[in-house]
Amino acid sequence: MSNSIKWRGVLVLLCVVLALFSLAPTLMRDSLPQWWLDTVDPIHLGLDLQGGMHLVLGVDVDKAVESRIDTIIDQTESQLREKDIIFKRLERRQGDRLAVVVYDSEEGTKVDALMTETFPSLEAETIPASGGYIEKQFRLSDAEIENIKDFAVRQALETMRNRVDEFGVSEPTLQRQSGNRILIQLPGVKDPERAISLLGKTARLDFKMVAEEVNVQDAIAGNLPLGTQLLYERNVNRSTGVATETPLVVYDKTVMTGDLLSDANVRIDTRFNEPYVAIDFNSVGAKRFDQITAANVGKRMAIVLDDTVYSAPVIRERISGGSAQISGAFTPQEATDLAIVLRAGSLPAPVKILENRTVGPSLGQDSIDKGIKSILVGGLLVIIAMVIYYQFSGAVAVVALVLNLFFIAALLSLLGATLTLPGLAGIVLTVGMAVDANVLIFERIREELRLGKAPKLALQSGYEKAFWTIIDANVTTLLAALVLFQFGTGPVRGFAVTLSIGIIASLFTAMFVSRVVFDFFLQGRNVKRLSI
Repeated sequence: MSNSIKWRGVLVLLCVVLALFSLAPTLMRDSLPQWWLDTVDPIHLGLDLQGGMHLVLGVDVDKAVESRIDTIIDQTESQLREKDIIFKRLERRQGDRLAVVVYDSEEGTKVDALMTETFPSLEAETIPASGGYIEKQFRLSDAEIENIKDFAVRQALETMRNRVDEFGVSEPTLQRQSGNRILIQLPGVKDPERAISLLGKTARLDFKMVAEEVNVQDAIAGNLPLGTQLLYERNVNRSTGVATETPLVVYDKTVMTGDLLSDANVRIDTRFNEPYVAIDFNSVGAKRFDQITAANVGKRMAIVLDDTVYSAPVIRERISGGSAQISGAFTPQEATDLAIVLRAGSLPAPVKILENRTVGPSLGQDSIDKGIKSILVGGLLVIIAMVIYYQFSGAVAVVALVLNLFFIAALLSLLGATLTLPGLAGIVLTVGMAVDANVLIFERIREELRLGKAPKLALQSGYEKAFWTIIDANVTTLLAALVLFQFGTGPVRGFAVTLSIGIIASLFTAMFVSRVVFDFFLQGRNVKRLSI
């Protein structure tokens, strides 16, 4: 019996030491060595406690539909030329439609057969065109449009999540809402402007050939040849840092997109000691880049990000390594952010910031103070009630309650969970629930004492008889908390986290720690009356 108490006491002591070790970064961060801080994180606070950013973004799903039509047009053009189908022109109409103008009905029949085989989701319409031509119009079905819009929002959410993970925010909240909206909460963000820039950037990377034969001044005046567009190249003076824009005419057709990237990293140009972004293509992209550079030696290729030309180098030779670089006199921060959005992927459609709120840390501190006050007041009332009603045994329950709160905080730190305002409410609830198990045990012990049993036997019988009742009650509550965590969002999950951790901690302190305390005081003593 003596050895049993000793080993159980050692186990409790080890748990207390581990809890102290895990809570030290939260309580005394500035005075700890770096290895300690690297081993255990402090308790993460949610947006409502430490402040941060609250954003609601709207995804322009109509643009996703237009992008899908543009992709189909590119693929259709290649297919028409491959099948030797003669056509006059191919263009997009009214957002969700494309039109193929042919010279006669025979070619129109070939177009119908090709589109039916290649794009079964398109619905065909035949419209007589002027000059005796035949216009074949195709539109996306309503079901396909809905699928594209739904996928655009889901892909935007995943892209945002990748960017936030790269940004380094701990415990962010990203949720899809109704109306093609995305909720983003970033606790502890110190630079809101950078976060907004990073999240709102579409990051569509295109490679386009420069139309060098077009007069730039004519293009500025509005005289653009068909199939070209006017963009501006970003230039930064290395000595003064002044940014300027140079007009540049490129072909509309994108020869390659950033979807074929496999990686993007920041590197330093040893010539000018400036950062640039090195990009690597996947196997498909490397092959495509090799073909493009081989066919366009001596010509300029524009690297376009969100309709801004970052560089337009001359292709000196065939590039078969599957790598390229984006330079533009970046600052280290700009180069890092560009690499982040390229690695995370481009957004399938533009996003618009519909709501932008910054929660100040002063409001969070006020919430923390009130939450701690509620825990202290609730705990004090429970302590007074337990000590008055159960005397010495009530004091044992108080020790278990204090350790319970201590272990909850330690588990939050060890598990990397986030403490939110609803989480504080969960802790307050746990304070009440933690005593419930002790009450069941003490009442069982009282029943055994009234039957005339000795204190030690009554104590042992009381714990044994209350065991399954306590397990049933707490396990069912734990299952409910896990369901809330799995299917709940935001505040509900914050409440479920602390409730789940609190139940586990209260089971340990009520069933194990309090029993160790009782056995320690009763060991070797001839106790005739138990203070309960």
